[in-house]
Amino acid sequence: MAQPRPPSKTWRFSTSIFAPVIVSLVATAIGVVAFVLWSTANIDQRSLQRETQSVEYAIGEILAGVPREQESVTVWDDAIIQTKFGFNQNWVHVNLGLWMHDFFGHDRTFVLDPSNTPVYAMDGGKLADTELFTADAAAFEPLIAELRGKIAAGLLDNYNAGTAVELAHAVDVTTVSGHPAIVSIAPIISDSSDIFQVQGTEFLHISVVFLNQAFAQKLARTYHFEASGFSTNQPSDGAQAVYPILSKSGRFVTFFEWRQDRPGARMLSQTAPVLAGAFLVAGVLVFLLLDQLWRSTQALETGHRRAQHQATHDSLTGLPNRTLFEDRLDEVLAERTAGERTAVMMLDLDRFKQVNDTLGHAAGDELIRAAAERLRQLLPPEDTIARLGGDEFGVIHPLIGPEGDAMVLAGRLVAALARPFEISVSETHIGGSIGVVIFDSTSTRGTVARNADIALYEAKSAGRNRAVLFEERMNEVLQLRRTIEMELREALRRPGQITVQFQPLYNACGKSIIGAEALARWEHPKFGSISPAKFIPVAESSGLIENLGEYVLRRACELGARWPDRTIAVNISPVQLRNPGFSRLLFDILKQTGMLPSCLELEITENILIDDESQISDTLRTFRAAGIRIALDDFGTGYSSLNYLKRYAVDRIKVDRSFVQQLPDDAVSYAIVQAMVMLAKAMGISVTAEGVELESQRRVLEKLGCDVLQGFLFSPAIVEFKLEALFRGDNVDHYQQIQPRLSA
Repeated sequence: MAQPRPPSKTWRFSTSIFAPVIVSLVATAIGVVAFVLWSTANIDQRSLQRETQSVEYAIGEILAGVPREQESVTVWDDAIIQTKFGFNQNWVHVNLGLWMHDFFGHDRTFVLDPSNTPVYAMDGGKLADTELFTADAAAFEPLIAELRGKIAAGLLDNYNAGTAVELAHAVDVTTVSGHPAIVSIAPIISDSSDIFQVQGTEFLHISVVFLNQAFAQKLARTYHFEASGFSTNQPSDGAQAVYPILSKSGRFVTFFEWRQDRPGARMLSQTAPVLAGAFLVAGVLVFLLLDQLWRSTQALETGHRRAQHQATHDSLTGLPNRTLFEDRLDEVLAERTAGERTAVMMLDLDRFKQVNDTLGHAAGDELIRAAAERLRQLLPPEDTIARLGGDEFGVIHPLIGPEGDAMVLAGRLVAALARPFEISVSETHIGGSIGVVIFDSTSTRGTVARNADIALYEAKSAGRNRAVLFEERMNEVLQLRRTIEMELREALRRPGQITVQFQPLYNACGKSIIGAEALARWEHPKFGSISPAKFIPVAESSGLIENLGEYVLRRACELGARWPDRTIAVNISPVQLRNPGFSRLLFDILKQTGMLPSCLELEITENILIDDESQISDTLRTFRAAGIRIALDDFGTGYSSLNYLKRYAVDRIKVDRSFVQQLPDDAVSYAIVQAMVMLAKAMGISVTAEGVELESQRRVLEKLGCDVLQGFLFSPAIVEFKLEALFRGDNVDHYQQIQPRLSA
């Protein structure tokens, strides 16, 4: 084979000196730019918070102002005379209709007689048919009933007597003729107290103000919002801010959107030219310095040798990198003779991301170096250990004795990583998972690497902190996952296989059902019932979880709409939350089904919070602003970090069943659950315990202060009609019936 030509001096200089300096310059520039971007984004965020408060104040002022505007025509002797004592349509149209439209900008006006029958209607400043009221009667009836109730309770008498400052009225935000609107209803009464009316015989005046573009422009002029408007969907334009407007019952009606003021962005546009000039000057100075370094031949040669080493070694640990590891593996495969075997180990550090997130990247780098050194000391000199990237290492171990020797060595590596590491900030505990494959001269590099990765996956799936030797059956497991994926894809196309069942949620005493958790179930026509533990991970990895999750969410909201006093919990996958369109889908489902946002509880896992993705964070904040509750599932099995609970406000934590099942006998589990409950109570967070199977467990959890319980002691997951029977109280002895069976 022809030898490669030696590199020229220009190439050696560019590689050893020029490139690192340019990279450093670029890295510095990126750091400065990143800091400026962060600062400006922070300024813009505070500006958004102030604007949101202004919107909230403005909406409140408008809701209070519409009834006051009505008082100018409803508290008037002439209004009683021209309606009740001889209905004068022309007078009513001019004084009770056109006046509200022309002077105050109200879009529609209705006048109702004491039997709540419309006798006058105005639409857009023109006389309209009273059928206009009938078409939207469902929107007005709750407010009419509210006002009639206030009058019957004597609130109008208090106003006439002077003991009440505010006239009895009813006002809310609702939907009229398919459009969001403010509806205010006030009674027509005497301003002089000379005209007496029997309680309940008052005519009612209804004003409708549509939340449309014209109203948004009026709001913008008054409160200085730019490009404002109302919409039932969240805007796709990132420059638009939104504020959800809810009715008094908590039902979502519309969004108010406006163009966010961005003082940080304006500051950035002013400082960008200055920064660019500074970077240009710095670049010129660096290039002048490099010109002087060019004249040092010895420095160039040293830099070249350093570059050669960096090309094949990891800069953090000094170990061979992936490139050199693969080259040496190719050499081993090429040099193996018949009968010779070699072991390859793929090693991954467990819980390394937790250290990196909580202690910082500097501590993470220190831990990587310490782990690499500990592994290097345990391996024979003839072995190759490489850092393949991140917290992943690879080992090539020539196999002299039986296969068990490789597993013994892998076990020693696992044990070594399980010992605590002393790094500068604190003592740290991690661990390691290892996949081992034994191969001979007939194998290929791709096959070896693939089989080692499969074994590593099995080690992690089995609980981590262990070594697993590759077996052919592991390939069969992968094939099974592919089969499940194909069958699941088909099941989602055809109705009937995928269903939703609900596991009831009970209060701590176990006697009162407060809601249920929606759970996906799969009954395959050939394979029978397939566990969610098998098909949910496949759905997440294959992208099918969004279709499956939408189906479960829609069924849960349909049930929740029929039972507005019950909490319905739904598990949400990280894949769904990362989709920018998920929030729009959720609000559409709530609107279509009629479920109250306050009755919906979304269950997420800690991994979602740890990822700290801005898309997920913004989506969760939008949900909570609309009244949807957020629960942290499987609490105690992950990082259980107080920092995450403080950074991302949640409404509930769910104690994992693995702790509950050890109660009441296991003192450690008791202490852990007690600590979880105390932490949650201190932060104002509700607590649910899942997996309750024994009465003794229920008593302990009630004593510790858990709010909600869930488990087979009360009920397994049941079909929808059985759950509704429990909601209705058809089976009030359900708890007493199932408890003796489980205790036995």
